[in-house]
Amino acid sequence: MPTDIEIAQSCTPRPISEIAREAGIPEEAMSPYGRIVAKVDPLKLSGEEKARLVLVTAINPTPAGEGKTTVSVALADGMRKNGKKAMLALREPSLGPVFGMKGGATGGGRAQVLPMEAINLHFTGDLHAITSANNLLAAMVDNHIQQGNALGIDPRKVSWRRCLDVNDRQLRSIVSGLGGKANGMPREDGFDITAASEVMAVFCLASSLSDLKARLARLQVARTFDGRPVTAGDLHAEGAMTALLRDALQPNLVQTIDGTPCLIHGGPFANIAHGCNSVLATRTAMRLADYVVTEAGFGADLGAEKFLDIKCRQSGLWPDAVVLVATVRALKHHGGCPKDGLGTENLEALRRGLPNLTQHVENLRGVYNLPVVVAINHFTSDTEAEIALVRETCEALKVPCEFCDGWAKGGEGAKELAALVCETVDREHGREPSFCYPDDATLKDKIEAIARRVYHADSVTFPAAVLKELAAFEQEGWAKAPVCIAKTQYSFSDDPKALGAPAGFGLTIRQVRLSAGAGFIVAFAGDIIAMPGLPKAPAALQIDVAEDGRITGLF
Repeated sequence: MPTDIEIAQSCTPRPISEIAREAGIPEEAMSPYGRIVAKVDPLKLSGEEKARLVLVTAINPTPAGEGKTTVSVALADGMRKNGKKAMLALREPSLGPVFGMKGGATGGGRAQVLPMEAINLHFTGDLHAITSANNLLAAMVDNHIQQGNALGIDPRKVSWRRCLDVNDRQLRSIVSGLGGKANGMPREDGFDITAASEVMAVFCLASSLSDLKARLARLQVARTFDGRPVTAGDLHAEGAMTALLRDALQPNLVQTIDGTPCLIHGGPFANIAHGCNSVLATRTAMRLADYVVTEAGFGADLGAEKFLDIKCRQSGLWPDAVVLVATVRALKHHGGCPKDGLGTENLEALRRGLPNLTQHVENLRGVYNLPVVVAINHFTSDTEAEIALVRETCEALKVPCEFCDGWAKGGEGAKELAALVCETVDREHGREPSFCYPDDATLKDKIEAIARRVYHADSVTFPAAVLKELAAFEQEGWAKAPVCIAKTQYSFSDDPKALGAPAGFGLTIRQVRLSAGAGFIVAFAGDIIAMPGLPKAPAALQIDVAEDGRITGLF
């Protein structure tokens, strides 16, 4: 069986000018990056947002894989096969997972976005621009301290961290400025992965270049000796940072194997940040198509929650329906089936794992009042009895369910799913937003609302230091900010080993951090960290380049 990269490399993408013309993008709005990639300037597009918006999310991820991006691509392709004008709005992959354990993020099989190697590697340089802007600000903070410290920054209270788009645990905690006075002020420092940088969050939530600049100016980088916050605006860094991000802020136009136009732009992690592509890309796609398929990272308890409670709250967007992706294999994993047994029929394990699917469905309908369609990403190992059990569960929930064969057949394998989704969004279009918590709730109450209503925790523990910080944030004017909980993606709880739909657990918030530019409070639960490490056998070991320049081993 060919690998994803072999399938992608066997396809010949059409010139991006043709894809743009079919999508209604005029030539003057495009900046080509070679023959099959282009930047799109939203300011040079006409028309209003008209599309129905479909959010694709998933059950809690497992080593078996759910194929959320594969289903997203196949769904949009299937809509076009059915005669609909559809478009994709997806996230850019981070090099961390590409070279680490998870792999790339361009779909799989016949449901892929091209050129997959470029997208998964440097692409148009957006993530490098974000890294540079982040690190420019870090350098300006330390230079200000070195050059007289007119703002009175306390070096012990510098909170702005450097970033790198590679998993590197060695850089999580470092001491910088060693080597004498000429090399700066020695202090504790550290790196986050670029996808966890607040610059990435700002980039993806900005509605325009001016909004981006204003958000960058609000970034809090340190405290003074008397406790006052210091911002990037105080350092006059926002102009140079915006210059680095100007071109990157334009969404990237590519295509699927089936020729569906796709805007790929921005990529914050959902277990650390808010896990959605940029507001600009989503809104741009909604001006060009009748149906826009977008995705949120990891499971619905993380990506979908943050898409709805953060991205939608700040942008005014709201999906017309949610597609919840699952696989029989992943559900069996949630039921305790070992990885080497997932290809064998196991109805009991499947039955034990189905509550994970059920809880996500009930959350999306009960908390957010959204119509849900369950998409089962089909594997050849799925048996008729297992498929029947999943359908029975969905029928009992009164939630529509359809299987997707996009990996093997592209859009042809998702036509039935696409018809069901389009029928649903056309019928349900226009529902009022229903958030997990109101704006005027306290920050503590907002965290508890997510923990109890979405994760189904029995209790939430806040150390005294965390409560003190939350109170300080509220006093400084951030009481109405949404919260972004950073926790494991593998479980509803903060324990990655608690699979299925765990009950009777408590959630502990061990640290909180203000993201002033992004406009939300990050609450860290469990052992989640902002700089992942490489696994024992990283994917980078398999990646190589042949003599003719062809990349191998990327998947």
